[in-house]
Amino acid sequence: MTQPVTLGGRPSMPPHGAPVEELLIARFRGHARRLFWSALVLIAVFGATAFFYDNLPEPFENWMLLTAAAVVVVVLVVVPFVVWYSRSTTVTTRRVIVAHGVGARRRREMSHVRGYAIGVHRGLIQRLWGVGTITLTNGVDAPLRLSNVPNVTLVHETLADQIEVNQILAHRDALSGADAY
Repeated sequence: MTQPVTLGGRPSMPPHGAPVEELLIARFRGHARRLFWSALVLIAVFGATAFFYDNLPEPFENWMLLTAAAVVVVVLVVVPFVVWYSRSTTVTTRRVIVAHGVGARRRREMSHVRGYAIGVHRGLIQRLWGVGTITLTNGVDAPLRLSNVPNVTLVHETLADQIEVNQILAHRDALSGADAY
C-alpha cells in the first residue's frame, strides 16, 4: 500500500494502531569553519619544513626540524580535528541526540513528544557562513545548545515538524487508549 503524498513536505503519518519506528532524519556535525586555522597551520608547517630541510644552521639537524613539525601538526591540527569530529548531532523521528567525547562518549537527548521551544541565533559571521546556533528548551531539563549548525533554517523547520508530528501521534494514541476503557 502506498502512502498519500503529503502537503508542505511534512512526513506522512503511520496508519492508526501501527507501531511507530524510529527513523534517522539527519546526522551532522558543527560547521568545519573552526578548522580554518588548523588548515592554515598545516600548510605553513609543510612549507616551512620544506624550506628549512637541509638548510638549517650548524647546531641543528633535520630530525629536530621534523620532530618540531610533527609536534606542531599534532597539537594544532590533529587535536582540533579529533575534537571537532567527536561531536555529532543526530535527529530521529523520536528525539534529538547530541553526543561528544573522544574516549568516553557523553550523550544528551531531548524527546520530540515532550515538546520544546526552539531558539535560533545567527550572528553576523554565522550568517556569512550559513550557520547558526539552535537552543532547545523544554522547561524541565537544561537547555540543549547546538552550535554552528549547518543549514540552520532547514534543521529548525525539521525540528518544528517533528514536534508537531510526535505530539499529534501522542494525542491520537492517548485518545485511542481512552476509547479502549
